[in-house]
Amino acid sequence: MSHHTRLTATAVSVVLLLGTAACGSGDDDSGSDGKASAKVTVKHKYGSTEVPVDPARVVTVGLTDQDALLALGKVPVGTTEWLGGFKGAIGPWAADKLGGKAAPTVLKDTGTGPQPEKIAALRPDVILALYAGLTKEQYNTLSKIAPVIAQPKEYRDFGIPWQKQTETVGTVLGKSDEAKKLVADTEKHIEEVAAKYPQFKTATAAVATPYEGMFVFGSQDTRPRLLQSLGFSLPDGLDKAIGDEFGANISKERTDLLDTDALVWLMTDPAKDGPKLHKDPLYGKLAVVEEGREVLVKEPSDFGYAVSFGSLLSVPYTVDRLAPMLAAAVDGKPATKVSSPAS
Repeated sequence: MSHHTRLTATAVSVVLLLGTAACGSGDDDSGSDGKASAKVTVKHKYGSTEVPVDPARVVTVGLTDQDALLALGKVPVGTTEWLGGFKGAIGPWAADKLGGKAAPTVLKDTGTGPQPEKIAALRPDVILALYAGLTKEQYNTLSKIAPVIAQPKEYRDFGIPWQKQTETVGTVLGKSDEAKKLVADTEKHIEEVAAKYPQFKTATAAVATPYEGMFVFGSQDTRPRLLQSLGFSLPDGLDKAIGDEFGANISKERTDLLDTDALVWLMTDPAKDGPKLHKDPLYGKLAVVEEGREVLVKEPSDFGYAVSFGSLLSVPYTVDRLAPMLAAAVDGKPATKVSSPAS
Protein backbone atom coordinates (compact mmCIF):
# COMPACT_ATOMS: atom_id res chain seq x y z
CA MET A 1 0.00 0.00 0.00
CA SER A 2 1.44 3.37 -1.00
CA HIS A 3 1.96 6.21 1.46
CA HIS A 4 -0.79 8.23 -0.29
CA THR A 5 -3.18 5.28 -0.08
CA ARG A 6 -2.51 4.81 3.62
CA LEU A 7 -3.24 8.49 4.28
CA THR A 8 -6.45 8.32 2.28
CA ALA A 9 -7.60 5.24 4.16
CA THR A 10 -6.92 6.98 7.45
CA ALA A 11 -8.91 10.02 6.35
CA VAL A 12 -11.87 7.85 5.33
CA SER A 13 -11.88 6.00 8.66
CA VAL A 14 -11.72 9.31 10.50
CA VAL A 15 -14.70 10.66 8.56
CA LEU A 16 -16.69 7.51 9.34
CA LEU A 17 -15.86 7.76 13.03
CA LEU A 18 -16.86 11.39 13.14
CA GLY A 19 -20.15 10.62 11.42
CA THR A 20 -20.91 7.90 13.95
CA ALA A 21 -19.98 10.14 16.88
CA ALA A 22 -22.13 12.98 15.56
CA CYS A 23 -25.18 10.75 15.21
CA GLY A 24 -24.95 9.57 18.79
CA SER A 25 -23.77 12.68 20.57
CA GLY A 26 -26.61 13.96 22.68
CA ASP A 27 -24.74 14.03 26.00
CA ASP A 28 -24.17 17.15 28.06
CA ASP A 29 -20.45 17.44 27.31
CA SER A 30 -20.85 17.69 23.54
CA GLY A 31 -20.00 21.39 23.72
CA SER A 32 -23.07 22.40 21.70
CA ASP A 33 -25.96 24.35 23.25
CA GLY A 34 -27.55 25.52 20.06
CA LYS A 35 -25.98 28.97 20.33
CA ALA A 36 -23.09 30.49 18.44
CA SER A 37 -19.93 29.98 20.47
CA ALA A 38 -17.19 32.54 20.89
CA LYS A 39 -14.04 31.83 18.87
CA VAL A 40 -10.37 32.59 19.25
CA THR A 41 -7.58 32.33 16.68
CA VAL A 42 -4.22 30.86 17.70
CA LYS A 43 -1.10 31.07 15.53
CA HIS A 44 1.27 28.12 15.24
CA LYS A 45 3.90 26.47 13.04
CA TYR A 46 1.45 25.68 10.26
CA GLY A 47 -0.47 28.93 10.19
CA SER A 48 -3.37 29.71 12.49
CA THR A 49 -6.42 27.88 13.78
CA GLU A 50 -9.79 29.21 14.92
CA VAL A 51 -11.14 27.28 17.89
CA PRO A 52 -14.16 27.61 20.16
CA VAL A 53 -13.43 29.33 23.46
CA ASP A 54 -13.60 26.92 26.40
CA PRO A 55 -14.14 23.76 24.33
CA ALA A 56 -15.93 20.95 26.15
CA ARG A 57 -13.81 18.09 24.85
CA VAL A 58 -10.03 18.50 24.50
CA VAL A 59 -7.51 15.88 23.41
CA THR A 60 -3.83 16.55 24.06
CA VAL A 61 -1.34 15.29 21.51
CA GLY A 62 1.33 17.49 23.07
CA LEU A 63 3.11 15.31 25.61
CA THR A 64 2.80 17.72 28.55
CA ASP A 65 -0.15 19.88 27.49
CA GLN A 66 -2.51 18.19 29.94
CA ASP A 67 -0.89 19.91 32.93
CA ALA A 68 -1.78 23.41 31.78
CA LEU A 69 -5.34 22.28 31.13
CA LEU A 70 -5.64 20.69 34.56
CA ALA A 71 -4.19 23.74 36.30
CA LEU A 72 -6.88 25.84 34.62
CA GLY A 73 -9.70 23.52 35.65
CA LYS A 74 -10.20 21.50 32.46
CA VAL A 75 -9.80 17.72 32.41
CA PRO A 76 -8.96 16.53 28.88
CA VAL A 77 -10.89 13.59 27.46
CA GLY A 78 -7.70 12.16 26.00
CA THR A 79 -3.97 12.48 26.70
CA THR A 80 -0.85 11.13 25.02
CA GLU A 81 1.46 8.97 27.10
CA TRP A 82 5.12 9.93 27.31
CA LEU A 83 6.75 9.15 30.66
CA GLY A 84 5.88 7.05 33.66
CA GLY A 85 2.85 5.06 32.57
CA PHE A 86 0.70 7.11 34.97
CA LYS A 87 -3.07 6.64 35.04
CA GLY A 88 -4.55 9.03 32.52
CA ALA A 89 -0.97 10.14 31.71
CA ILE A 90 -1.33 12.44 34.72
CA GLY A 91 1.82 12.69 36.85
CA PRO A 92 1.71 12.69 40.67
CA TRP A 93 2.47 16.42 40.65
CA ALA A 94 -0.86 16.99 38.86
CA ALA A 95 -3.10 14.15 40.05
CA ASP A 96 -4.97 16.28 42.61
CA LYS A 97 -6.15 18.56 39.79
CA LEU A 98 -8.48 15.84 38.54
CA GLY A 99 -10.80 16.83 41.38
CA GLY A 100 -12.40 13.41 41.56
CA LYS A 101 -13.21 13.32 37.84
CA ALA A 102 -12.43 10.29 35.69
CA ALA A 103 -8.90 10.09 34.32
CA PRO A 104 -8.54 10.81 30.59
CA THR A 105 -8.27 8.09 27.98
CA VAL A 106 -4.59 7.48 27.27
CA LEU A 107 -3.40 7.49 23.68
CA LYS A 108 -0.09 6.08 22.50
CA ASP A 109 2.47 7.56 20.14
CA THR A 110 3.73 4.38 18.54
CA GLY A 111 6.66 6.11 16.83
CA THR A 112 4.66 7.03 13.74
CA GLY A 113 2.82 9.92 15.33
CA PRO A 114 -0.69 10.37 16.80
CA GLN A 115 -3.42 7.78 16.28
CA PRO A 116 -6.14 9.60 14.31
CA GLU A 117 -8.80 6.89 14.54
CA LYS A 118 -8.59 6.72 18.33
CA ILE A 119 -8.51 10.50 18.62
CA ALA A 120 -11.61 10.78 16.41
CA ALA A 121 -13.44 8.27 18.62
CA LEU A 122 -13.05 10.72 21.54
CA ARG A 123 -15.00 13.38 19.59
CA PRO A 124 -12.72 16.30 20.48
CA ASP A 125 -13.71 19.91 19.97
CA VAL A 126 -10.03 20.88 19.95
CA ILE A 127 -6.74 18.99 19.65
CA LEU A 128 -3.75 20.51 21.44
CA ALA A 129 -0.25 19.77 20.14
CA LEU A 130 1.87 22.45 21.83
CA TYR A 131 4.70 20.42 23.37
CA ALA A 132 4.91 18.36 20.22
CA GLY A 133 6.59 17.79 16.88
CA LEU A 134 3.69 17.37 14.48
CA THR A 135 4.61 17.11 10.81
CA LYS A 136 2.50 19.02 8.30
CA GLU A 137 0.99 15.73 7.13
CA GLN A 138 0.02 14.75 10.68
CA TYR A 139 -1.41 18.23 11.25
CA ASN A 140 -3.53 17.96 8.10
CA THR A 141 -4.81 14.51 9.08
CA LEU A 142 -5.77 15.58 12.59
CA SER A 143 -7.42 18.74 11.24
CA LYS A 144 -9.99 16.49 9.54
CA ILE A 145 -11.11 15.51 13.05
CA ALA A 146 -11.14 18.84 14.91
CA PRO A 147 -9.29 22.18 15.00
CA VAL A 148 -5.63 21.58 15.83
CA ILE A 149 -3.26 23.94 17.62
CA ALA A 150 0.22 22.79 16.61
CA GLN A 151 3.54 23.70 18.17
CA PRO A 152 4.56 27.39 17.84
CA LYS A 153 6.89 28.25 14.96
CA GLU A 154 9.17 30.47 17.06
CA TYR A 155 10.53 27.46 18.97
CA ARG A 156 12.00 24.14 17.96
CA ASP A 157 9.73 21.12 18.03
CA PHE A 158 9.21 20.04 21.64
CA GLY A 159 10.68 23.40 22.62
CA ILE A 160 7.72 25.49 23.82
CA PRO A 161 8.43 26.99 27.27
CA TRP A 162 5.91 26.06 29.95
CA GLN A 163 4.99 29.74 30.29
CA LYS A 164 3.97 30.03 26.63
CA GLN A 165 2.23 26.67 26.80
CA THR A 166 0.16 27.74 29.81
CA GLU A 167 -0.77 31.11 28.34
CA THR A 168 -1.83 29.52 25.04
CA VAL A 169 -4.07 27.05 26.86
CA GLY A 170 -5.44 29.96 28.89
CA THR A 171 -6.39 31.73 25.66
CA VAL A 172 -8.20 28.64 24.38
CA LEU A 173 -10.11 28.25 27.65
CA GLY A 174 -11.01 31.92 27.88
CA LYS A 175 -8.90 32.20 31.03
CA SER A 176 -5.99 34.35 29.91
CA ASP A 177 -5.79 36.35 33.13
CA GLU A 178 -5.86 33.23 35.27
CA ALA A 179 -3.16 31.62 33.13
CA LYS A 180 -0.91 34.65 33.45
CA LYS A 181 -1.37 34.64 37.21
CA LEU A 182 -0.47 30.95 37.41
CA VAL A 183 2.67 31.64 35.39
CA ALA A 184 3.59 34.59 37.60
CA ASP A 185 2.99 32.60 40.79
CA THR A 186 5.13 29.71 39.56
CA GLU A 187 7.94 32.03 38.46
CA LYS A 188 7.80 33.65 41.90
CA HIS A 189 8.14 30.23 43.51
CA ILE A 190 11.23 29.50 41.39
CA GLU A 191 12.70 32.88 42.32
CA GLU A 192 12.11 32.20 46.01
CA VAL A 193 13.88 28.85 45.76
CA ALA A 194 16.75 30.37 43.77
CA ALA A 195 17.15 33.15 46.35
CA LYS A 196 18.14 30.51 48.92
CA TYR A 197 21.10 29.57 46.73
CA PRO A 198 22.81 32.74 45.44
CA GLN A 199 25.82 30.61 44.47
CA PHE A 200 23.86 29.37 41.47
CA LYS A 201 24.23 32.77 39.78
CA THR A 202 27.97 32.33 39.34
CA ALA A 203 27.86 28.66 38.37
CA THR A 204 27.49 26.71 35.15
CA ALA A 205 25.36 23.61 34.69
CA ALA A 206 24.20 21.18 32.03
CA VAL A 207 21.84 18.23 31.66
CA ALA A 208 22.77 14.99 29.92
CA THR A 209 21.78 11.35 29.61
CA PRO A 210 23.91 8.32 28.67
CA TYR A 211 21.80 7.58 25.60
CA GLU A 212 23.97 6.01 22.90
CA GLY A 213 26.98 7.74 24.42
CA MET A 214 26.64 11.17 25.97
CA PHE A 215 23.47 12.99 24.93
CA VAL A 216 23.38 16.63 26.05
CA PHE A 217 20.30 18.87 26.07
CA GLY A 218 20.49 22.37 24.54
CA SER A 219 19.15 25.73 25.61
CA GLN A 220 15.80 25.23 23.84
CA ASP A 221 14.97 22.19 25.97
CA THR A 222 12.85 22.41 29.12
CA ARG A 223 15.52 20.78 31.34
CA PRO A 224 18.35 23.29 30.83
CA ARG A 225 15.79 26.12 30.89
CA LEU A 226 14.90 25.04 34.41
CA LEU A 227 18.55 25.29 35.47
CA GLN A 228 18.75 28.74 33.93
CA SER A 229 15.63 29.83 35.82
CA LEU A 230 17.46 28.92 39.04
CA GLY A 231 20.38 31.16 38.06
CA PHE A 232 22.79 28.79 36.32
CA SER A 233 24.51 29.54 33.03
CA LEU A 234 24.91 26.93 30.32
CA PRO A 235 28.38 26.04 28.95
CA ASP A 236 29.74 28.27 26.20
CA GLY A 237 29.44 26.64 22.81
CA LEU A 238 26.75 24.17 23.88
CA ASP A 239 24.19 25.05 21.21
CA LYS A 240 26.83 25.27 18.51
CA ALA A 241 27.95 21.73 19.31
CA ILE A 242 24.38 20.41 19.38
CA GLY A 243 23.10 22.12 16.24
CA ASP A 244 19.48 22.84 15.44
CA GLU A 245 18.05 20.25 17.82
CA PHE A 246 16.77 20.12 21.41
CA GLY A 247 19.79 17.94 22.19
CA ALA A 248 22.39 15.68 20.61
CA ASN A 249 25.15 13.20 21.25
CA ILE A 250 28.41 15.08 21.57
CA SER A 251 31.70 13.89 20.13
CA LYS A 252 34.57 12.73 22.35
CA GLU A 253 36.38 15.94 21.46
CA ARG A 254 33.60 18.01 23.09
CA THR A 255 33.48 16.17 26.40
CA ASP A 256 34.75 19.44 27.88
CA LEU A 257 31.19 20.78 27.59
CA LEU A 258 30.30 18.52 30.51
CA ASP A 259 32.93 19.99 32.83
CA THR A 260 30.46 22.30 34.55
CA ASP A 261 29.98 23.36 38.17
CA ALA A 262 26.97 21.05 38.34
CA LEU A 263 26.11 18.32 35.86
CA VAL A 264 22.69 16.66 35.98
CA TRP A 265 22.58 13.13 34.59
CA LEU A 266 19.25 11.42 33.85
CA MET A 267 19.88 7.68 33.96
CA THR A 268 18.16 4.37 34.45
CA ASP A 269 20.35 3.09 37.28
CA PRO A 270 22.70 5.66 38.85
CA ALA A 271 24.46 2.98 40.93
CA LYS A 272 25.56 1.21 37.74
CA ASP A 273 25.44 3.90 35.08
CA GLY A 274 27.52 6.43 37.07
CA PRO A 275 30.59 4.18 37.52
CA LYS A 276 30.28 3.09 33.89
CA LEU A 277 30.53 6.72 32.77
CA HIS A 278 33.56 7.25 34.99
CA LYS A 279 35.43 4.58 33.07
CA ASP A 280 35.41 6.79 29.98
CA PRO A 281 39.07 7.94 29.64
CA LEU A 282 38.10 11.52 28.83
CA TYR A 283 35.00 12.06 30.93
CA GLY A 284 36.35 10.27 34.00
CA LYS A 285 39.23 12.74 34.31
CA LEU A 286 37.08 15.87 34.26
CA ALA A 287 36.95 18.01 37.39
CA VAL A 288 33.16 17.62 37.52
CA VAL A 289 33.76 13.93 38.26
CA GLU A 290 36.82 14.22 40.47
CA GLU A 291 35.24 16.95 42.61
CA GLY A 292 31.89 15.21 43.02
CA ARG A 293 29.77 17.74 41.13
CA GLU A 294 27.51 15.26 39.38
CA VAL A 295 23.78 15.12 40.15
CA LEU A 296 22.61 11.62 39.27
CA VAL A 297 18.85 11.42 38.79
CA LYS A 298 17.07 8.11 38.38
CA GLU A 299 14.57 8.73 35.62
CA PRO A 300 12.35 5.73 36.26
CA SER A 301 11.01 7.64 39.31
CA ASP A 302 8.42 10.33 39.92
CA PHE A 303 11.16 12.88 40.49
CA GLY A 304 13.12 11.87 37.39
CA TYR A 305 10.04 12.07 35.21
CA ALA A 306 9.20 15.49 36.66
CA VAL A 307 12.67 16.80 35.73
CA SER A 308 11.99 15.91 32.09
CA PHE A 309 8.30 16.93 32.06
CA GLY A 310 8.91 20.64 32.49
CA SER A 311 5.29 21.80 32.82
CA LEU A 312 3.50 24.40 34.93
CA LEU A 313 2.65 21.77 37.54
CA SER A 314 5.84 19.70 37.45
CA VAL A 315 8.29 22.62 37.69
CA PRO A 316 7.56 23.53 41.36
CA TYR A 317 7.66 19.82 42.27
CA THR A 318 11.05 19.60 40.52
CA VAL A 319 12.79 22.70 41.84
CA ASP A 320 11.91 21.93 45.45
CA ARG A 321 13.74 18.61 45.16
CA LEU A 322 16.46 19.46 42.64
CA ALA A 323 17.77 22.71 44.14
CA PRO A 324 19.25 21.10 47.31
CA MET A 325 20.99 18.51 45.12
CA LEU A 326 22.49 21.24 42.96
CA ALA A 327 23.60 23.13 46.06
CA ALA A 328 25.43 20.04 47.31
CA ALA A 329 27.16 19.72 43.94
CA VAL A 330 28.47 23.30 43.87
CA ASP A 331 29.47 23.65 47.53
CA GLY A 332 33.16 23.18 46.72
CA LYS A 333 33.48 20.11 48.94
CA PRO A 334 34.13 16.90 46.98
CA ALA A 335 33.15 14.80 50.00
CA THR A 336 29.58 16.15 50.04
CA LYS A 337 27.15 13.44 48.99
CA VAL A 338 24.58 14.54 46.43
CA SER A 339 21.51 12.61 47.57
CA SER A 340 18.41 12.02 45.48
CA PRO A 341 14.94 12.58 46.97
CA ALA A 342 12.87 9.54 47.90
CA SER A 343 10.27 10.40 45.25
